[in-house]
Amino acid sequence: MTTPTPPGTTPAPPADRTHTVLDGTPVGPLTLVATGPALCGVYMTDHRHRPPLETFGRRADPAEAPFADTIAQLDAYFRGELTVFDLPLDLGGTPFQRRVWAELGTLPYGTTVTYGQLAERLGIPSAARAVGLANGRNPVSIIVPCHRVIGANGSLTGYGGGLDNKRRLLAFESAEQDGDEALFPVTEVG
Repeated sequence: MTTPTPPGTTPAPPADRTHTVLDGTPVGPLTLVATGPALCGVYMTDHRHRPPLETFGRRADPAEAPFADTIAQLDAYFRGELTVFDLPLDLGGTPFQRRVWAELGTLPYGTTVTYGQLAERLGIPSAARAVGLANGRNPVSIIVPCHRVIGANGSLTGYGGGLDNKRRLLAFESAEQDGDEALFPVTEVG
């Protein structure tokens, strides 16, 4: 039997939970969180649903798994050399959220869909609002490309990492699709 967490306190992180911070990205510092060998969080500084720092576990060396591969793939993404991530993920969430996040993973680089279109792709066209809520709870921004979902009228609605970062990511991917220079100069990370 587990002891419940008292109200107003933060539960202790799992023993194998670790984190590192990747500075110098085009969207600012990214906090990478892992449970064992799997990535479970990518959070921007002012991320809307960012868990408390105490839940991220000990600070790890960026060379540790899975951070080294994550950093290498993010670096390649921001250089315009990678369009699909291949990382072990431990996303948690409800079964419905995991369905939405899995569908997000199928969205091609440089494209966008509306919340309604994403709901239709899931076979539940009346669930655009629920899809939007699940999209907003995606714990691994950029890796699972929730930034590729827009409002029905084409507007940039909601993004856990902020609308400016959503705009940057979409402009970056759009420029790459058009064959233009990468929007962001990337300095070596890690």
